[in-house]
Amino acid sequence: MVTQVTSGLIIGMLVFLIASGVTLIFGVLKITNFAHGSLYMAGAYIAYAMYQLSGSYFLAVIVAALGVAAIGVAFERLLMSKVYGSNVLMQLLVCYAVVLIADDLVKIIAGPSYRSMGMPVEFRLPPIRIAGGVIPPFYLFLIGTAAVIGIALWGVIGYTRFGKIVRAAAANGPMVSALGIRVNVYYAAVFGLGSALAGIGGALAAPVRSLTPGMGFSILIESFIVTVIGGMGSIVGAFVAALILGLTRAFGSIGFPLFVDGAMFLMMALVLIFKPSGLFGREIR
Repeated sequence: MVTQVTSGLIIGMLVFLIASGVTLIFGVLKITNFAHGSLYMAGAYIAYAMYQLSGSYFLAVIVAALGVAAIGVAFERLLMSKVYGSNVLMQLLVCYAVVLIADDLVKIIAGPSYRSMGMPVEFRLPPIRIAGGVIPPFYLFLIGTAAVIGIALWGVIGYTRFGKIVRAAAANGPMVSALGIRVNVYYAAVFGLGSALAGIGGALAAPVRSLTPGMGFSILIESFIVTVIGGMGSIVGAFVAALILGLTRAFGSIGFPLFVDGAMFLMMALVLIFKPSGLFGREIR
C-alpha cells in the first residue's frame, strides 16, 4: 500500500507540474500549448547536462528551470504572440512544428539513444521505512518539492499584485492595457512561468525516467487529461486531478493493468459529459 501510494504521488506530482503550466498559459493567454511536452523534455536534458558538468543536482534543477523559462519566453515572443486570437488549427500547427524541431535538435545535440542520469549523489542514502514500506529519500524530495511549488503558485496567482494583474488581463486584456499596464510583458512572464514549471518537472523526472527524444509526448497527453478533469485555468483543479490520475495509474497497474489508460480516458469522458467545465473550472455564461 505504501509503495503504490508513493508511486501514485510521484506520477501525480510530475503530471501536476506540467499540467499547471498548461492550465496557467491557457487560463491567461487562451492558448493551448501543444508544445509543452517539448519544454518538459528540454528541462530533463538541460538538468542532465548540468549535472554532468557540475555534479550538483540542485544546481541542475535551478539551471533547468531558468533555461526552459528563457526558451518559453522566446517561444512566446517570436511565435505564439503572432497567433493570439487566431484559429486553433493555426496554433496547433505552430506548436506541432516546434515539437518536431525540438525532437530533431535533441537528436543532433544529445544523440538519439536513451540516456539516464541515475540517482543524484545527494540522494544516495538508505531508504526510509514507513508502515512497512520502503521509500527512497529522493521520492519524498520530489513529492515535497512539487507540493511546495503548487502552494507557492496558488499563492502568487491568488494573492499578489502580479497575480491580480494576470487574472485581470485574462478577463479583459485591452482594458488592463488601457490602464497603462504593459500586458505583453505579463503575457511573456506567464508563458515563462508556465515553461519553468515544465522545466522543473523534467529536471525532477530525469533521475527516475529515461531521457530520449520525444519523451514529452506521453506526459503531455496525461497533462491534458488532468487539465480537462480539473478544469481549464484552475491550479487547484490540476492538483486534485493529477493526484487522481497518479493514484489511478499506480493502483490500476495492479487491479486492472490492461485498462489503466482506458480508465483515465473514461474519467475524462465522464467529466466532459456531466461537467464540461471540469471539477473546478468555471462555466462560461
